[in-house]
Amino acid sequence: MPEQLVRLFRPPEDCAMCRDLQQVDRIANISSTIFNKRFSGHPVVVTDAMQNWTAQQVFDFRFLKTLYQQLPQAQHSQGCQLTATNSGFTNLGEVFNGSSYKRSSEPWHIGCERNCDERASAILRKHYGHPYFLPPGTRDRNSLEWIYLGSPGYRETLHIEAANRPLWQAQLKGSKTWFLHPPPECYYQCEPLEITVAPGDIIVVDSTRWHRESAVVSQDLSIAVEAQFDFT
Repeated sequence: MPEQLVRLFRPPEDCAMCRDLQQVDRIANISSTIFNKRFSGHPVVVTDAMQNWTAQQVFDFRFLKTLYQQLPQAQHSQGCQLTATNSGFTNLGEVFNGSSYKRSSEPWHIGCERNCDERASAILRKHYGHPYFLPPGTRDRNSLEWIYLGSPGYRETLHIEAANRPLWQAQLKGSKTWFLHPPPECYYQCEPLEITVAPGDIIVVDSTRWHRESAVVSQDLSIAVEAQFDFT
């Protein structure tokens, strides 16, 4: 559904969701029970959820380039969603067939669906998993998992997600600042929030409620993985 229609037909929010929020908390070593009780619906950054992952060490432009060059079908999959801003790329083959990610003089951003190819998906998923702090009843929506690459200086526009579920995004490389805005009906009751995530951080946002934008603030390529999830 186009974003304009999402904004038009979404139900109004209860501003109690954000009225008392002044900042995005950074937490660690938290049980799923306490997380669900204290932070369900609140933006939060968990700083220790990648300790058993290898993605932070393994994922970089060269790794992704090698992986997708070995899987030519994945590069041109018709079922693969690709969002590309200021890059000129139209498919994954064009993304990774260059010698460097510094193709454009303008800051750029790419989002590619992880499940473009089952073989690539299986390899990528070996290096990260379901975050430990999410309640046992939650499950990732495998069809809604993404890998995001952003060059230094890129800033995305303000938007709201069309999918009706929250998300977690794990920052693997580079640093990114998130700008979270309350829905319009809460502008006079709630404050906008801002938080910078570094490698090793996972941010959790109910992006059906919070309007979001982000900016790559590091001098290095930003790489992040994201999944939307259900609480059932």
